[in-house]
Amino acid sequence: MRESCEQLPFPHLESSAVKLPENSLFAILLRARWWVSFGVAAIAFALIRLLVPTPYAAFGASPFLVIALVVLWRELRRPGAKKVAAVLERARAMSADEFSRALEEAFRREGYGVERLTGAAADLELKKGWRVTFVAARRWKAMRAGIEPLRELDRLRRAREAQECVYVTAGEVSEQARTFAAEKNVRLLEGAELARLLG
Repeated sequence: MRESCEQLPFPHLESSAVKLPENSLFAILLRARWWVSFGVAAIAFALIRLLVPTPYAAFGASPFLVIALVVLWRELRRPGAKKVAAVLERARAMSADEFSRALEEAFRREGYGVERLTGAAADLELKKGWRVTFVAARRWKAMRAGIEPLRELDRLRRAREAQECVYVTAGEVSEQARTFAAEKNVRLLEGAELARLLG
């Protein structure tokens, strides 16, 4: 299953941190494998070393080394394909109430205040500091997520002036819905990221 930006809440609400422009060098390196950043660090060190002493060259290359370590840490924490499939299968077997409770507990472990919502386009309201995030999870069992529930969630976020919104799915996301989510900053919580949160 294709993963969305190791994108939203949790560093995995990564958007709650500083948001990098999508095509900046650091953002690209954060999406690449760890050894790419490590290679860039080595090249940067070698080039800078031609101009300045070793300690300064090491300092100049250190941001790339830090990125390599962050990406490696993420890769080590990412569950394997079998585990992801098993967790998602367990999630699909849950009742709506069980799944909602599992999400609540998972978000609380991540340090969020959690409130259940009724009658809205979202099922949960998360609070951490001044940030508010709406989470829609009622259609998590759908085999394919379309665009309409994402539109409803985005309308709610704008109406209530929340900082973020998250759409939870254990199924596939249509290309149209994925495009809409990227344009409107709707976080898709799916696949390995959902398995890690629930796991």
